[in-house]
Amino acid sequence: MDRVALRGLKARGHHGVFPREREEGQTFVVDLVLSLDTRPAAAGDDLTKTVHYGIVAEEVVGIVQGEPVDLIETLAERIAAQCLKHDPVREVEVVVHKPDAPITVPFDDVTVTITRSRV
Repeated sequence: MDRVALRGLKARGHHGVFPREREEGQTFVVDLVLSLDTRPAAAGDDLTKTVHYGIVAEEVVGIVQGEPVDLIETLAERIAAQCLKHDPVREVEVVVHKPDAPITVPFDDVTVTITRSRV
């Protein structure tokens, strides 16, 4: 499989288990690696035979900005399911970063990484 990667998609969401997270929101960052066969698109120089990463990016931002969930694991699952709705995509790796997580000690980032594929 070939890979198309989108890194550093940023959006503000209201996800988390604490009231402050739900009320104030915070920035989430998403990285994606979409696995697909790019040969048909390359052979005909045809966008319709690959995944339109601009559309995928907009969909991911919409999910992050959308309905709040408690866990970034749930957010990652929703993102993966949306990515797999694109016919050429056979597998997706989703990394959700929560750099402003409510942790009381110094840290750089919190991430959840999942990989999902078509059944």
